[in-house]
Amino acid sequence: MTLFLLQQPADTTVTYFPLALQVLIAVGLVAFLTAATHWLGPKRRTSDKLQNFASGIETHGDARQPMAIKYFLTAILFVLFDVEVIFFYPYAVNFRELGWEGFWAVLLFVGFFLCGFIYIIRKGALNWEE
Repeated sequence: MTLFLLQQPADTTVTYFPLALQVLIAVGLVAFLTAATHWLGPKRRTSDKLQNFASGIETHGDARQPMAIKYFLTAILFVLFDVEVIFFYPYAVNFRELGWEGFWAVLLFVGFFLCGFIYIIRKGALNWEE
């Protein structure tokens, strides 16, 4: 009896039919609700409604003003090093099971991490005064 339950059905389209049906219903519901709100919603367009909303603050100047690349560079470096720190969590949870091999792997990872950090400091990527 258990051998019969472990066998795969011959027709795999039958096994994917419920999933395909669920995706079809979800996409159809989203499309229907989007169209219904467009057709049934109010259409009173006034000048106040057509203005861009910026949290109640009056807009000044052009939005296409150039920003310093240092801001973006610092943000990207923060994300990069923040994600690298996340890789320490699995090691911290399983450090006893990983043993010395895991220790040397994490030490190598930290070495690469520090090499990248030293490279960034020497290149002056974090100097804002320039």
